[in-house]
Amino acid sequence: MDLIFETEVVTLAVVSDDARFPVRRVYCVGRNYVEHIREMKEGDERDPPFFFQKPRDAVVTDDAVVPYPPMTDDFQFEGELVVAIGKPARNVSVQQAADVIFGYAAGVDLTRRDRQSEAFKEGKPWEIGKSFDASAACSAITPVARSGHLLEGAITLSVNGQQRQQVDLEQMIWDPFEIVSKLSAQYTLMPGDIIMTGTPAGVGAVVPGDQITVNIQGLAPFSISIGPAKESD
Repeated sequence: MDLIFETEVVTLAVVSDDARFPVRRVYCVGRNYVEHIREMKEGDERDPPFFFQKPRDAVVTDDAVVPYPPMTDDFQFEGELVVAIGKPARNVSVQQAADVIFGYAAGVDLTRRDRQSEAFKEGKPWEIGKSFDASAACSAITPVARSGHLLEGAITLSVNGQQRQQVDLEQMIWDPFEIVSKLSAQYTLMPGDIIMTGTPAGVGAVVPGDQITVNIQGLAPFSISIGPAKESD
């Protein structure tokens, strides 16, 4: 079949494997740590998880230089555990969810907070604040066979060597198995899907020249840096 044009296949490295993980969809969980809900003053702590998506070509990988995006004066980081799906899943139970997870990674949900806040106040979708170019930073994936399932363990995020976020994964409101189960009731999950599982409290702004590093117990450290805004073509 002839194609009018070719599009780039987005892939992530896999720890200790030459093969790469092709990204199909990028799902994100909103408000999955109580203290983050409180600092944002948005939503009810008892609410079930809700999901939004980022385009797969928003994915950037380790050591990427992320251009400071347009249309914001409040560009913020959110360090997160990322779940990588390795098998089809539709309406799976919490107990079955473990079997469809291929591995785990560290990620940063980059956010135009001013645009997101405006959208929230106006009752509009979050895409303008969440789903822009280079907004989904993700490390290489560590297969479950190497890491085990990450239901507890420290997650920290530092900016220029100064720690800004720290929590234990067990403080998630919805753990990875529950997230996969809930999400699979809404969508058919497929190999290649990744899920950014939500951020703890301590989010904040970054500027060009800043380096962001995420450490999750059991995974390799992951870093990106913020570059200047792209010049118009």
